Amino acid sequence: MDAIHSKSEFVYGQVRRALRSGRYAPGQRIDPATIAAEFNTSPTPVRFALYRLVGEALLVDHARGGLHVPLLTEVAMRDLYDWMERLLLMACDIGVSGVARKMEPLEVTSAGDDLVKLTWQLFDAIARATAHGSLHHAVKQANDRLAPVRRAAQGLLKNGFEEFSELNRHWQARDMPALKSALHDYHECRKKLVPCIVALLSEGSDYLR
Repeated sequence: MDAIHSKSEFVYGQVRRALRSGRYAPGQRIDPATIAAEFNTSPTPVRFALYRLVGEALLVDHARGGLHVPLLTEVAMRDLYDWMERLLLMACDIGVSGVARKMEPLEVTSAGDDLVKLTWQLFDAIARATAHGSLHHAVKQANDRLAPVRRAAQGLLKNGFEEFSELNRHWQARDMPALKSALHDYHECRKKLVPCIVALLSEGSDYLR
């Protein structure tokens, strides 16, 4: 049982990272047999890992249709963006704990940087700095759910690098009023793009074919 648990934990971590990196697009089917073959393991630990991800809303079980990366409706996507914004604004209101004051700054060098990965790291850092475990956990879950959406939709955004740089600059300066304003603008921009994002993701979804 320990071996199965260890393999399941490994597969869980690998698939979770793959989801966050955009390897699997929203709407894409996840085949347990393919995952088992990729990691040279039996189906049992793979099933445990994938259904753990279902429990975290990072995958959805369509019964006979199999497991898929969630493909959000317009209402659900707006709700998720709104939830993330509220969590981050709450984190700004709580502020940075004494333990977190020496956190390493994010390095942003050029527009060629992976902004999806950097955005995940920035939002995680803002929440982690509060030293409130429940808030950090909620942000991490929302961050993971939004990561594939951000990856798929980044082509719709013209000033992503400048936008992220502004957020990061306010965070490094610990200018919470300016950061809250920039976070609000960031999420409002994406809420306006929700119909375009949903349409883009729906066109590429193998679940809808």
